[in-house]
Amino acid sequence: MTLTGEERGGAGRDGPWWWERRREAALDVGLGVVSAVECGFEGVPFAREAGVPAVLGVLLGVFVGGALVARRRWPVAVVVLGIAITPAAMGFLLGVVGLYTLAASEAPRRVTGVLGSMSLVGTFVVTYVRTRGDVEGEGFLVVVLSVFMAVALTVPPVLFGLYLGARRRLMESLQERADSLERELSLLADRAEERAEWARTEERTRIAREMHDVVAHRVSLMVVHAAALEAVAVKDPAKAVRNAALVGDMGRQALTELREMLGVLRASSPAPAPVPALAAVVEDGPSLGELEALVGQSRAAGMVVAFEVHGEPAGAASGYAAEVEQTAYRVVQEALTNCHKHAPGARVVVRLAHRDGEVAMQVENGPCGTGATEPGLPSGGNGLVGMRERVSGLGGVFVSGPTEAGGFRVSAVLPTGAPNPGGA
Repeated sequence: MTLTGEERGGAGRDGPWWWERRREAALDVGLGVVSAVECGFEGVPFAREAGVPAVLGVLLGVFVGGALVARRRWPVAVVVLGIAITPAAMGFLLGVVGLYTLAASEAPRRVTGVLGSMSLVGTFVVTYVRTRGDVEGEGFLVVVLSVFMAVALTVPPVLFGLYLGARRRLMESLQERADSLERELSLLADRAEERAEWARTEERTRIAREMHDVVAHRVSLMVVHAAALEAVAVKDPAKAVRNAALVGDMGRQALTELREMLGVLRASSPAPAPVPALAAVVEDGPSLGELEALVGQSRAAGMVVAFEVHGEPAGAASGYAAEVEQTAYRVVQEALTNCHKHAPGARVVVRLAHRDGEVAMQVENGPCGTGATEPGLPSGGNGLVGMRERVSGLGGVFVSGPTEAGGFRVSAVLPTGAPNPGGA
């Protein structure tokens, strides 16, 4: 359907046939009735001049004037009809409204120009012929009057239609741009919310992994010390006292670290971008320098552990990035925890190797000791998975599996990149 430059409103289409809205239909029908009445009256003198019955002139006028009802659907046909009846001196409203509708529609501008020029010339010729014998005096006055009538009935409706058509198209373009911008802003807001939610989920996952590594290791040592305390409570009271003190120390350390983790989790919950809170946890986490103390805790729990260090970090006082050192520490910690759970009485070897651009760690245990009983520690089955996720997240390599001697080996290699001058 061809649209005019008249302002469009409303959210939906509720008009009959080719009309968008009911008020558009009512307006066109009203204009068609007025035009039909005008042409009907003008058809009487036309019939007299043509020598035909007046009824035919009236019927012709009503038919021609009523064509204005279809101005929105067929604007070109309405203008052509108005030009065709120009010699009959009828259809002034039809010509004016038709030209306006054509100029405001989506019809090509060359079509509007050609039909507007034809209407201008036709009006000038008809006016000149009809007024030449009625106006006394010079013919110059007739020409001026004819030009004035032709311009008055052609140029204003065309210019007004072009203006309203351009204005309507501009408003539609602005509306489309506004809708597009609104969609883009909504999409950006959704993506920002998704990124924030992903950051919160990622932080919670990593903090949960930290809690698992810390609490599982501490509690495992507490269970081992408690079992030893139960075994020597009667035979060796002094050793029982030492084991009880160790259990207390482990419990206090576990509670302290657990409170720190929960404090970060609570503080980061309402934040839209909680990654800095997690960075603080990483910076304050354990380092490779604390591996000796970690191994000592397992020794105090009765495990036979050998600790070997090969090579030196690049630079005398340099260290690795906090994420690298913490991940290496957690891998060794989780591996020792698994040894306490699944290989009681086994000999364990912890190896740490500093290489060019990487650091490697390996925890290997032999078969369980003769007569040793497992402490009955629960296992969630996430230890190896968590270690692999940590190492893979830093671009490292993680390998685990049984050995030919009947034990188990956990190995990891982490890229270190450039040395960290701050050290760990």
